[in-house]
Amino acid sequence: MPSVLPESWLKVTERGLYCEPGDFYVDPHRPVGRAVVTHGHADHARPGNRAVLATPETLAIMRRRYGAEAGGTLEPLRYGERREIGGVRLSFLPAGHVLGSAQAVLEWQGCRIIVSGDYKRRTDPTCAGFEVMACDVYVTEATFGLPVFRHPPDEGEIAMLLTAQWQFPERAVLVGAYSLGKAQRVIALLRQAGYDRPLYIHGALQGLCDLYSELGVELGELRPATGAGKAELAGEIVLAPPSALNDRWSRRLPDPLTAMASGWMRVRARAKQRGAELPLILSDHADWDELVQTLEDVAAPEVWVTHGNEEALVHYAGAKGIRARALALIGRGEEEQEAATAEEAAP
Repeated sequence: MPSVLPESWLKVTERGLYCEPGDFYVDPHRPVGRAVVTHGHADHARPGNRAVLATPETLAIMRRRYGAEAGGTLEPLRYGERREIGGVRLSFLPAGHVLGSAQAVLEWQGCRIIVSGDYKRRTDPTCAGFEVMACDVYVTEATFGLPVFRHPPDEGEIAMLLTAQWQFPERAVLVGAYSLGKAQRVIALLRQAGYDRPLYIHGALQGLCDLYSELGVELGELRPATGAGKAELAGEIVLAPPSALNDRWSRRLPDPLTAMASGWMRVRARAKQRGAELPLILSDHADWDELVQTLEDVAAPEVWVTHGNEEALVHYAGAKGIRARALALIGRGEEEQEAATAEEAAP
């Protein structure tokens, strides 16, 4: 048993999770003096902090997205390295969510708390896979924290996409995918499936696709969709941010067959709302089975749930004899945040 109560040193505040002895916040949703950032999505990585500690890849993403506003001082910490801040030992484990994503491991006075950030357990060719470590408290997301959310194999969803592309050679297959993580993963999964033709991308995706390539993630030949004629795009796969699916931009495509890549495509109303003819259930978050498997693997006697469908996971944990509480952190919700970024509005 740890010698200190977890809630006595890691506290929920109006700015987010605050580590009192280290005087830093984990994924604060307002600017702070020192931020530990788990990954580059806009609901976890905010601009304007005086100092930011994150993996080198996350810092590169923040610089690409925010420029000088990424943070006053940017401190890289690689997976497995350790940093002591005010007596708190900090390290990162891969989270498997997007490139550079990490679980923050905090250790103080014999107590180990792991803050998951966002994560998934399945293999992703664009980032390091999730790693397990035992702890006293596991702070987990629960975006898909209901038993109805069980994501199908990625290979089957990509096969459906390729089948549609083959069946409709006169149409462009337009895939909605968020600019950080999802777009690059869809591209990499297509390459894994043997698709070696050029892929066309919306200008909003170019910057982060370029950065992934610079950081060693092979995406193959990508061409700008803007400026390509309808004849060139017939029978091709085009990726764009979700905001462009039903936008004026998409009218330049030849009779686009609209697809949307998201874990939310399990919900028919969400697919209809997006106007998706081809819903692709491809998520960068753990589904229900992965969430409960993670609780079993980390073997933490206490679990805090940050955001998502907290109640169901808290109830499940309690039934398994695990102390559990919902934190209901504000400012979370990657998809809503991503839709508001500058990349989404780019031509």
